[in-house]
Amino acid sequence: MIHETAIIGTNTEIGSFVKIEKNVIIGNNVSIGNFVVIKEGTRIGDSVKIGDLTILGKSPESNSKMARKPEITLSVLSIGDEVKIGCNTVLYRGTTIHKGVFIGDLASIREKVVVDEESIIGRNAIIETNTMIGKRVTVQTGSYITADMIIEDDVFIGPCCSTSNDKYMGTGKYSHQGPIIKYGAKIGNNATLLPGITIGRNAMVGAGAVVTKDVQENQVVVGNPARSILSSE
Repeated sequence: MIHETAIIGTNTEIGSFVKIEKNVIIGNNVSIGNFVVIKEGTRIGDSVKIGDLTILGKSPESNSKMARKPEITLSVLSIGDEVKIGCNTVLYRGTTIHKGVFIGDLASIREKVVVDEESIIGRNAIIETNTMIGKRVTVQTGSYITADMIIEDDVFIGPCCSTSNDKYMGTGKYSHQGPIIKYGAKIGNNATLLPGITIGRNAMVGAGAVVTKDVQENQVVVGNPARSILSSE
């Protein structure tokens, strides 16, 4: 089902049982898989590939218990040229995906997120709201990127990394702030990053480390709690 107000470019392939809502704009040479839903107003650039069973432009919801209610008014989802989106993926309104980004199967990217050019969001990764991801960043399989995070260019995050943004776990005593990961830093498999910390430029966090305080530029940390062992220079 394609709404009459949708604009679809040339050489675009549309699979079976696809729903395209009103005021959607789709560029040229786009491939859309089967059972895809593209919500109202979504913008899709040229040469984008969209896997089966994906939802683009979903609006956030909440219940009475949630302390942080999602914004009612959000901009449309914007997807740049040459983006590849896997199967069973959900991208929310208010998010911008820049040129050349790869998003794996089963990934979820919430509202008010920016993913800059040529970055990789791995299979089953979760990116929460109000997070900025730079250029050429890799977020590997199964990682949880909390809300209110900043990840600068050329950062590598290994599989199953976990991050948090609330020191007091829902009591309302803390202004939410996720970790800040500076340019070129590398985070190992299963590492845990606590709220508000900064991982310095080109620093390295070992596999399984629990990082409770700032890591300096070029520093290497391991363990629980994470401690410095040497410099990465």
